[in-house]
Amino acid sequence: EVQLVESGGGLVQAGGSLRLSCAASGFSFGDYAIGWFRQAPGKEREGISCISISNGKTYYADPVKGRFTISSDNAKNTVFLQMNGLKPADTAVYSCAATPFTCAAITTLSYRYIEVWGQGTLVTVSS
Repeated sequence: EVQLVESGGGLVQAGGSLRLSCAASGFSFGDYAIGWFRQAPGKEREGISCISISNGKTYYADPVKGRFTISSDNAKNTVFLQMNGLKPADTAVYSCAATPFTCAAITTLSYRYIEVWGQGTLVTVSS
């Protein structure tokens, strides 16, 4: 079965850290770019980070640059999003997604190029 399964969300105080995981199965992990979207209540979805599994290139949106780090464990077909210095503005449902194209599909919200979506995990940052 082709799927992405996220884990690691939860409630954290401002300034704290969380690590999200996105475990992939059912497709050729190394041929994809894996990205993270988030959607806060009442706001549009935004693509916040992406990693190209084949070459390790990464992308970060400005709101998370310097605080979030994306990485992959290719042996375990898993992508991680380490989130440090969390702010209440980071409160959102975080979803990972896989595209056989480049990270541009994530950064430009080109949903037609997204092949697999995770179910989403809620991150709540209290002030």
